[in-house]
Amino acid sequence: MSEDLLILPGLMCDAGMFAATLAAFPQARAIDDHYDGADTIEAMAEHVLASAPARFALIGHSMGARVALELVARAPDRVTRLMLADTGVHGVRPGEAEQRYALRDLGRREGFDRLVDAWLPPMLGEAARVHAALMASLRAMCLRAGQAVFEAQTEALLHRPHTDAALQALACPVAVVVGAEDQWSTVDQHRDIAARIARATLHVIAAAGHMAPAEQPQHFNTLIREWLAIPTTTPA
Repeated sequence: MSEDLLILPGLMCDAGMFAATLAAFPQARAIDDHYDGADTIEAMAEHVLASAPARFALIGHSMGARVALELVARAPDRVTRLMLADTGVHGVRPGEAEQRYALRDLGRREGFDRLVDAWLPPMLGEAARVHAALMASLRAMCLRAGQAVFEAQTEALLHRPHTDAALQALACPVAVVVGAEDQWSTVDQHRDIAARIARATLHVIAAAGHMAPAEQPQHFNTLIREWLAIPTTTPA
């Protein structure tokens, strides 16, 4: 029997981000309700745990990876393996709050579509930015989130919990995945993350930015298959 696979999307993202992965893995489910509007990482993790299987493989993308680490900290025995994609484990950096609030204020002032159009293109690799169908799909996904969800998730990210203890305690197979052109969460940043985790492997997806699961879904799905094939130390 295949392991249950749970996917946690990032800022303004929903199951649409992982359409190709959900189609390829029948045992997979993605959180599709923006964490019920939660405005803390801790509340997001509790929301996920409330409906999660007893044991499961876990993929977190961007903000979702931070939720995944909080979930592992709360229920380590329920997670059989972990994939962290296009993310960070650092605290809030100088200027980050100002940058995030500038986007928030743009949405309040000029409309949420203007916020999305300012935020989304820099998140993508060069090829994706000129892929009209992909851009339209990702833009529509972000617009589904809306201003209130963006603001709640922004507050969650600006008050995110420390991850040091969770990283040090990880004992399951861990894959750290990043798009080669991710300018928000760089390859070097992911190299540092992988170095801090026992049994972690780093994978760089060529021709992809921060939205690597949607930009290069076949490559992303191949990495998932390889990761799911790694033996765990305890029965799944």
